[in-house]
This record gives sequence, C-alpha cells and structure tokens, in this order.
Amino acid sequence: MQPRGIRAAALALAVATVGTAGTAAAQERREGKRGDLNVFLRGGLGDYTGNLGDLTRTGPAWGVTLNVQPTTFLGFEVGYEGSRNGLTDSRLLENPALVRQGGSALLKVSPPFLTAVRPFVGAGLGVTYFDIRGSVLDGLYQSDTVPEVPLAAGIEFNRGALTAGLRTTYRVLLSEGWADGAVEDAGGGLLDASFTLGARF
Repeated sequence: MQPRGIRAAALALAVATVGTAGTAAAQERREGKRGDLNVFLRGGLGDYTGNLGDLTRTGPAWGVTLNVQPTTFLGFEVGYEGSRNGLTDSRLLENPALVRQGGSALLKVSPPFLTAVRPFVGAGLGVTYFDIRGSVLDGLYQSDTVPEVPLAAGIEFNRGALTAGLRTTYRVLLSEGWADGAVEDAGGGLLDASFTLGARF
C-alpha cells in the first residue's frame, strides 16, 4: 500500500473511532441525564401551627412543581402550592375558609450516591396570598400577601420516566397579617404532608 493510501486509511479509521466514541458518549450522556428535569403533581393535607392552629382545621393541600437536577446531590425547584383550611373561630357565625395560593423556589440537597431512591432536605423562599372566603366580622380576618420560608424533607423514588415520593414541608410565615385582628399573638406556620407523582425527562 502506498504511503498516501496508508495515511488515508489511518485517517478514516481515526474518524470512525472518534465518531463511534462520540456517539457512545452522547448516548451515555443522554441516559445519564434522564431525571435532570422532573415535573410532578402534589396532593396531601396541611394545617397551621402555634396560635394560628387554634383558628383553623386540617384541610387539603395541592401543587405542581418543576424540579431541575443538575447533579445527583443538588436540585432546584420552583412551584405553585395551594391549600384550603376552614376557620374554627367561635366568633364566626358561618363557616368561612382560608384559601392559600402561593409560589416558592427551593434548593434541595441529597446524598450523591443515591438516585433511584433519593432522600432530600431543602430550603427556599416563597410568597403566599391568603384569601378569606366567606363572611367574617370586620377587623377579625383580612386577605393578605405574606412572604415565607419553606423548609422541606422527603424521599423520591425514581424509575425510568416516572418519579414518585413523599414529603413534608414546614413554611415559616414572615407575617400573619391575615389574622392580626383575630388573635393578639398570631404566631405559627404551615405544616403539610403530601404525595408526589410525575414524569422525568
């Protein structure tokens, strides 16, 4: 074989080798990246703590969350959450409810060696609009927008394109303006437990 032919054959082999390696690496990256993006629904129960808990009863909680997982141990979430809790104040003639609509962003940390079953803890920032539904006495309760600090812990089960999990979240309310007229020291937060189910991409 002439030197030019040898060089051409070597070049062709090198291109083929690089191309095959590149294809394999790309396939490995695609497989490894499954789960980088999760979208899931949340449903459960929640109630208020402290003095706020004396004014409310346990009610349903719901939400939808987008989770980005750039590494196996670090994740970021943004989501919408809602809940509905009846007001139990004996001064109320009817049965009004406290409906919460909010959004939050959360930073999550997980053990780096666990992916199929992933426990996590997280903390973030959020804002909530408390809407008083029904008839209440003037000055007792009022709708209000409140900043909050969500603290979460839970476990996720990941298999293929599916994800499911259990979590509990405690929201530190940085203001309790919606109940300032009902109780002298309106301290407390919101605690909920929920089941999650969604898809991984």
